[in-house]
Formats: sequence, structure tokens, C-alpha cells
Amino acid sequence: MTYALPPLNALRAFEAAARHLSFKLAAHELHVTPAAIGQQVKALEARLGVQLFERLHKQLILTAAGQAYLPGVSEGFRHIAEATSQLKPAGAVLLQLGVHAGFDLRRLDLAAFREAHAEIGLRVLQPAGLHELVEGKVDLLIARSLGHHPGYRCNRVDDGSGLGDWLVAPEGAADCPEIVSFRAWLRAVTSESPRANRRPRLVGGVGS
Repeated sequence: MTYALPPLNALRAFEAAARHLSFKLAAHELHVTPAAIGQQVKALEARLGVQLFERLHKQLILTAAGQAYLPGVSEGFRHIAEATSQLKPAGAVLLQLGVHAGFDLRRLDLAAFREAHAEIGLRVLQPAGLHELVEGKVDLLIARSLGHHPGYRCNRVDDGSGLGDWLVAPEGAADCPEIVSFRAWLRAVTSESPRANRRPRLVGGVGS
């Protein structure tokens, strides 16, 4: 059967905002701006034809429709999360890579990494930030930052200085074989073919 579903990003925005009763806290959780959360929720309300929140001064309140909608949406996401957790990528060692929301995963050609390293089961979480790395939800992270994080080894993915994309791993785990393999592969892919100029390049390190 075909499921009549609203856009999943809009549902995620609604569910997070409803749990926190805050666009700001929902934005922090999903690594986007509060304005983006507000726009997603507004678009969802327009699609559904019902108002989900009362937007008061510095306060967000669920309407009766929002209160009725939230349990089913949350339960749906819980079932998806549980089903996903049961899947185990092929490979003897699981490597969980976090990626910030604005990064185009097509740049990484992860299928090539999986093919070259069949012993590593690679799983990707996007969006993800330092919060997920600190909590151990991911093993290493491609973050949009200045690359200075005490206790973490940071290698720049792109050329330039200042704000950019960095591969970040905890110092204590930065030399684990699976992380070394991913770092080395990411460094190597830029010089393998003429397409390399469209791929990331590790050009420098902080804490290495």
C-alpha cells in the first residue's frame, strides 16, 4: 500500500518542537535554525489544514489537534528507530560516522569506502554534531567548525582557513584501526582521479 505521509522533515520538526515546546530547543536537537523549524511546522500545518501550536509571546502551546497528533507521530518515529537499531551493517567492526546537516553526502562516495573496507560496517547519522560525538552516539564526526576542540583530533576536510568542514575524533579513539582507515581513505580519494576536485581533502590537522 501507499502511505499518505507529510514530509518527514516537517514531521521531525513538529515532533521535536512538541516535545520541547520550543522551536529553539528543537532546532538545537536537529542541528538547524529555529526559523527552519518554524517554517517546517508552518508548512506542515498548511498541508494538514489544522493548527498544531498556539504561538504566544515567548511560549509555545500545543493545540488540541497537536496534542492528538503527537503520540502517533512519536510512536511512529520510535518504531522506525527501533527497526533501524536492529539492522547491522556488514563488517566485523561497526563505525558510526556523524555528519553535519549542511554536508552533501554525495561528496563522500561512501559506497567506495564500504567496498574497499568490507571488514568495517559503516553507519551514518545526519544531522549530527559535537553533542552526538560527546554522548558516544557516533565514533567520529564531520563537523562545520573552526576545528579547535580540546580532547579531539581534528583534520580539515576542505582547503582554506577559518570556518570549514573537519573530521573530528576523540583523542583516545583517533588511532583505532577503523578510524585510521576512514581518515586515510578520505585523504586519498582526492588524488585518485580527475573527479577528485569535487571530493573532500584532508589538508591539515589540529591535535594530531
